[in-house]
Amino acid sequence: MTDQRPPLPPFTEETARAKVQAAEDAWNTRDPDRVAMAYTEDSEWRNRDVFLKGRDEIREFLRQKWAREQEYRLRKELWAFTGNRISVRFEYESRDESGQWWRSYGNEQWEFDENGLMARRYASINDLKITSGERRIAL
Repeated sequence: MTDQRPPLPPFTEETARAKVQAAEDAWNTRDPDRVAMAYTEDSEWRNRDVFLKGRDEIREFLRQKWAREQEYRLRKELWAFTGNRISVRFEYESRDESGQWWRSYGNEQWEFDENGLMARRYASINDLKITSGERRIAL
């Protein structure tokens, strides 16, 4: 039997918001194994200029990401939804190994399979240097 990740499509406003919140909560754990399980085995990703295929590549990408992006904290907001697709706007803050703080923000387009697993994730992301005093997302 295939694992299911409720809520399942087709999405309503309530279930789309719940899906977005579940994603935010999972990503804020910074646990690559937990996060990767929300994607199909053959999930397709575009993250900036990186193209990934499948859970194993996603898991490794996330391990490297969170090794670089220290004190990572994310917020996601539902932008739109229809059927099995959700669009979100997001921003996150992290600090690099030199202590420089960054705010990264952008949009993601998600497509889910019938079991509620994400089959496609396309992210457009911009980065902005900030000071610690400019942080908006506290740990």
